[in-house]
Amino acid sequence: EVQLVESGGGLVQPGGSLKVSCAASGFIFSDYAMNWVRQAPGKGLEWVSGINAPGVQYYADSVNHRAIISRDNAKNTLYLQLNDLRPEDTAMYYCAKGRTAFSVYDREPRGQGTRVTVSL
Repeated sequence: EVQLVESGGGLVQPGGSLKVSCAASGFIFSDYAMNWVRQAPGKGLEWVSGINAPGVQYYADSVNHRAIISRDNAKNTLYLQLNDLRPEDTAMYYCAKGRTAFSVYDREPRGQGTRVTVSL
């Protein structure tokens, strides 16, 4: 059974940084692309970033140059470093497993999420 557990969210001031993590289990982590998606209050799900099995990274325009996605295959863990945070980055952040090694836009299955709030 695929399990994805996000952590690391919190309250951050505008301009600050935060690193969220996703611990994965139930599948061979290194064989699959992994993605981050988010849902802001009252809005739909938005794809944020993806990393394929070989490690190539992809970013949405909304976070490009402000986010870094990475993976530690030895620890079965996915990360998202968010810099220069803005109030519009406030959302629940979910990690999602790709269907294949190159499925960097998949949104399911995903974990329960970790909340990031950007505010003074």
